[in-house]
Amino acid sequence: MNEPAQHAVTLDGLFRRAGVRNAHAPALADPPNRANVTDGAPRTLTYAQADRAIAAFAAKLRGLGLHTGTVVGVQLPNTVESVIAFLGIVRAGMVAAPLPLLLRRQELVEALGRAGARAIVTAGRIGACAHAKLAMEVAAELFPIRQVCAFGDTLPDGVVPFDGVFTATGSEPPPRRTGDSAEHVIATTFDCAADGSLAVPHDHTHLLAAGASLGLATGFAADMPTLSTIPLSSFAGLTVTLVSWLMTGGTLHLHHGFDAEAFAAQSAALKGGAVILPGPALSALADCVAQSNTIVALWRAPLGAAAQTSVANVVDCVCLDETTMTSAARGSDGLPDPAVIAAAGKIVAPGLIGVGAYKFRQRMIDAAVAAVEPAAMIAALPDALLGQRLAGHAQEGAAIGAELAARGANPLLAQAFRTRALPV
Repeated sequence: MNEPAQHAVTLDGLFRRAGVRNAHAPALADPPNRANVTDGAPRTLTYAQADRAIAAFAAKLRGLGLHTGTVVGVQLPNTVESVIAFLGIVRAGMVAAPLPLLLRRQELVEALGRAGARAIVTAGRIGACAHAKLAMEVAAELFPIRQVCAFGDTLPDGVVPFDGVFTATGSEPPPRRTGDSAEHVIATTFDCAADGSLAVPHDHTHLLAAGASLGLATGFAADMPTLSTIPLSSFAGLTVTLVSWLMTGGTLHLHHGFDAEAFAAQSAALKGGAVILPGPALSALADCVAQSNTIVALWRAPLGAAAQTSVANVVDCVCLDETTMTSAARGSDGLPDPAVIAAAGKIVAPGLIGVGAYKFRQRMIDAAVAAVEPAAMIAALPDALLGQRLAGHAQEGAAIGAELAARGANPLLAQAFRTRALPV
């Protein structure tokens, strides 16, 4: 794994550097409960194996006729494939557009159309959702998307299988763009503003600067192991999960969603590392993490009661939007830095609803609901963990939720109309 000569540090350069130093050390490890998330048994890849998979992924993209600078949408769970896909796209000289998993047809068409995507990489299934089929539906609506690729066992006709990248023995390196540098855009993430959605570009320098800021607050050490519950589907995920791992060159253990038993097993096995988790889960999970580990709490909603904990080895990382993050370590009293608290209060702008990591335009959800049932109501209510949650009211709430789902609406919107049990 010879590192190419470059004028500045890049993500692929950091990966190659770690691979030269630790070629046979474990680089990536799947969640132990992977079978509940997507197809296939859990994988653990050494740096040498990951390098071959990244090279094979890049070569396969090139083999599909995709060229330098092509935008490739990526909707994958927090598994080894997500890392291989992102770094493979970057190595091919293309632009990765990672997508949150709850985006469905309406939002995917809007986001990928705005980014100018020409291909999609996903999985046959993620949880109960057939994402490869969903990607085909999106491609049918967006003419520029000519290639749908996926990992998984059973894929619809017309989907290009990509599982073979893990068994490839060698691949010709893809041609690199002329003057490849840290200033080239390598990723596009998506944000929500009151007047519409935004495609936000990122180059190596931007992502590495955000990761370096987090590293200074955290005190990341070389070869340090990391356990992350944050997927690579946003600027925050790319920074706290991918970039922090590349900077340390240790092992990245991935955890998808939340499974108490799997998380407990992964946490118990991690020694002297970092555990990256959603800030709202901090008070519930802090005691499960060994004291030898540092906790990185990612906040994408205003800090509430969940921020209070007696654990001092916590670094709060607030993601204000798809361009800006601020991080600060807690003192011995275990309380967040006042600057972090102030920053978190500015996360959700007027006209937007923030449900955990997802943002909605108030006008958009009002229009979507009115198109199904003009008499129905939808509102944002305070939520201790998510910041806000969507709650719908209608005479036939279940039917409205089903129709919203059929129209390709985000599940958080469709499920707002589900029947809730009354408190006893």
